[in-house]
Amino acid sequence: MMMQAGEEMGNLVCCYQVDQYTLGITEKFGSFERVLQPGIHLVPWIFGRKLAGTLTLRVRQLDISCETKTKDNVFVTIHASVQFCALPDKAFDAFYRLTNPKTQIQPYVYDVIRATVPKLLLDDVFEQKGDIARAVAKELEKSMSAYGYRIIRTLIIDIEPDAQVKRAMNDINTAARHREAAKETAEAEKTLQIKRAEGEAEAKYLSGLGIARQRQAIVDGLRDSVLGFSGNVPGASAKDVMDMILLTQYFDTMKEIGASSKSSTVFIPHGPGAVGDIASQIREGLLQAKHV
Repeated sequence: MMMQAGEEMGNLVCCYQVDQYTLGITEKFGSFERVLQPGIHLVPWIFGRKLAGTLTLRVRQLDISCETKTKDNVFVTIHASVQFCALPDKAFDAFYRLTNPKTQIQPYVYDVIRATVPKLLLDDVFEQKGDIARAVAKELEKSMSAYGYRIIRTLIIDIEPDAQVKRAMNDINTAARHREAAKETAEAEKTLQIKRAEGEAEAKYLSGLGIARQRQAIVDGLRDSVLGFSGNVPGASAKDVMDMILLTQYFDTMKEIGASSKSSTVFIPHGPGAVGDIASQIREGLLQAKHV
């Protein structure tokens, strides 16, 4: 009641307050007179003057949703946001030429979006949403400046395809990631198998090298033994020494077989003649290996 009484008192004394970031528009006998800046102003109604209204200079925002179709026949809903404000030096146009600036901005946004998006594929719409926003802003600046409004910023805040298309896009993305993961797993398995094969080959090479050196050492030892025995025992030939060494090795082997608790029963010829045959077979095997 006190505020209403204050307003009525202001009307009686012809004083009006214009708030910050607001302009007042006065008329005289129904015709535009002047623009009032923020503060207290005297508008004597007895002389035909009145406060026709106020014009805010604050930034306003208009959220728009526009449904359209892409080049690959996918229906999408484009959510745009337009920020705008009135120009102080064009207060007359902003106040008188437009009844509602939001209803004027909305058709321009629809027109630009529906003229731009149908030229693009769905994936290109997502990639070029910045270009779409700039095209909308350019058209709005050109059109709305004549009405006393400035377009501050235009944003494409969301692109929403049809629900089924969205699910299909997610499925495609999931399949692509699974395919990439399978590829990486196969590549890792391939590398592991190659490294394992290289390791086995290196191990076998080193094992063969060790066996060859072991056999070479045995041969060298036998040769030194034969030469030493032949030199110390007059009349003993290398063949006699070799037969004796083989006989000694034969008895050692029989001893080891008999002493082992885990050995199986082995049937081999036994006797002086058999020992000679074994020695002859070993010599022939060594000679053949030497010729090879």
